[in-house]
Amino acid sequence: MWNPWRENLKDTPKESLNWRLWFGVFVFGLMGAARGIDEGLIGTTAELDPFIKKFGLEDPDKSEHQKAELLSNITSMVQMGSILGALVAFLVTDKIGRLWAVRQLCAIWVLGITIFLASASTGSIGMVYAGRFIAGIGIGQTTVVAPTYLAETAPRAIRGLCVTAFSGAVYLGIMLAYFASWGSSIHISSKTDAQWLVPNSMHLMFSGIIFTLSFFAKESPRWLIKVGRHEEALKNLVQLRNLPAEHPYIQSEVFDINEQLNREREATKGTSWLGPVRELFSSKANLYRIQLSIFSQLLGQWSGANSITIYAPQYFAMMGTTGQREKLFATAIFGLVKLISSLLCAFVLIDYIGRKRALSSGISLQLFAMLYMAIFLFVDKSVAVKGAPQSASMKSAAKGAIFFIYVSGFGWALGWNSIQYLINSEIYPLRLRALGGSFAMTFHFVNQYGNSKAVPLMFIAMTHGGTMLFFSIVTAIGLAWVWFFLPETTGKSLEAMDELFNLPWYLIGRKGAEMTKGHGGMSEVLDTEGEKAVGVQMEEIPGAGRNRSVDQRV
Repeated sequence: MWNPWRENLKDTPKESLNWRLWFGVFVFGLMGAARGIDEGLIGTTAELDPFIKKFGLEDPDKSEHQKAELLSNITSMVQMGSILGALVAFLVTDKIGRLWAVRQLCAIWVLGITIFLASASTGSIGMVYAGRFIAGIGIGQTTVVAPTYLAETAPRAIRGLCVTAFSGAVYLGIMLAYFASWGSSIHISSKTDAQWLVPNSMHLMFSGIIFTLSFFAKESPRWLIKVGRHEEALKNLVQLRNLPAEHPYIQSEVFDINEQLNREREATKGTSWLGPVRELFSSKANLYRIQLSIFSQLLGQWSGANSITIYAPQYFAMMGTTGQREKLFATAIFGLVKLISSLLCAFVLIDYIGRKRALSSGISLQLFAMLYMAIFLFVDKSVAVKGAPQSASMKSAAKGAIFFIYVSGFGWALGWNSIQYLINSEIYPLRLRALGGSFAMTFHFVNQYGNSKAVPLMFIAMTHGGTMLFFSIVTAIGLAWVWFFLPETTGKSLEAMDELFNLPWYLIGRKGAEMTKGHGGMSEVLDTEGEKAVGVQMEEIPGAGRNRSVDQRV
C-alpha cells in the first residue's frame, strides 16, 4: 500500500502517532476556522439584502467610491484588529502558555462578535466597526498561538501535516461560511435580519467548541521546559508520544530542547526584556529568517488569491455570474474546492514532495489562472456592464474564467496558504518562536488589511483587468523568490534549523537542504538496533527519578 510518509516516518516510533497527538492537532488546527469563517462570511453577508439595506451598502445617495469605501471598511476591520492581536500574541502565549492563550483569545473573539451581532437591533455602523475590530484581536492571535503549538508538539516527520491542519481549517471555515450564507439566502426571508445573523452566529459556535476542548489538551512540553517546569514537561511529552520516559526518542527530544535553550540563554545572558527583540534583529541568521517572514506574507497576500476569498461573489459577478443565489452558490463551491485542495496538501504533498516544491507548484497554477482572468477582462469589456449582451465565444471564455477562479483557489491552498503559517512556525529558535511568529503574522494582517481596503478601490481606479494583471505580476515575482530564497525544511527538527541558517545567505534557499542533509538533531542519529553506544549525559529533570542518560546509537 502506498504511504507518502513511509520514508519520513522510518525513524519515528509508531507509538508517537497516537490519539493524544491527534486530539491536540484537532483542537489547535480547528482555530484556523476563526479566520476562515470571517473571510467567508463577511463578503457573502455583504451580498444579503437585509445587511445591504441596514447599513446603506447600496444607498443611491452615495457615490461608487463611497460605497466601495464603506464595504472595504466593514470587511477590513477584523484585519485591523488582527494586527493588534498578532502583536500581543507573543507576549500572551509566552507569559501564560499556549493553552491559556487559547482561552483568552476565545473570550475576546466572542465579545467582539456579540457586539457585531447586536448592531442588527440598532443599525449602528459604529457597532459593526467596533465589534469586528475587537473580534479581530482574538482572531489575530490564533495565527500565532496555533501554529506555534502545532510545530512544538508534532514529531518532526509529520510537522508539515500537523501545522497545515490549521491552514486546512481556514478553508473548512470558509466553506461552511459560504454554504451558510447561500443556505440562509434560500431558506430565510430577506425581510428579516436573521438572514445574516444566523450564519454569523457560527463564530460563537466555533469559539465555544475550541474553548471547551482546550481543557482536554496538553500544554506544549517545549514551553514548559522554557519556563522551568521540567517535571510537567516530561510528563506531557511522555503522554503525547505514548512512550516511557526512558525511551531514547523521548530523551533525545528533551536533550535537543534543553541544548538549544542553554545556547540561547548563554548568548543572551544579562540582557533585559528587550533582549529577544534585539536578538531577532542582530544576527545574520535571524535577519534571513525575518526576510522569509516578510516576503512570504507580502508576496502571498498581494498575489490576489486572498482578495478572491473575501470578495468571491464580486469576482464571480466580474466573470459573468448573475443573480444573488447563483453568485453565492458558485462561491460555496469555491469554498469546497479550497477545502479539498488544502486537505490534499496537508495529507499528501507538504511532507511528501516538500515545502518548496509544493509552494512552487501552487504559485505556478495561481499565476496561470490570474493571467487568464486578466486577459479575459481586458478583452471582454461587456462583463463589466450589467445586462450587456455576450457573444457565444465570450460566454465560453467567461466559463473558462470562472473555472480559473477555482484553479487559483487550488493553487493558493497548495502554495502560499500552507507555507505562510508553516514556515514561520518552524524557522525560529525556541526562545524567539512566539516573537518571530507574532512579527510574521502582524505583517500578514497589515498586508491583508491593506489588501481588503484597496481591492474595491483598485477595481475602480485600475479596472478589473488591470487589477488582475497586477496580481499576476506579484505572483510571478513570488515564484522567483521561492526558487532563490526559500529553504527546504522538510524532515528537519526544530532544533536543527540553526545549522541551515548559519550557511552563507546566497546558499540557504538553493542548496541549504543538500548541505545540511543529515542534521536532523539528536534524534536523527538514534538507532536502537545499532552496534555501539555513546552515552550522552542530560541535565537533571526534577521529579524524573534519576539523572537521565541517553544510550545514543551511532
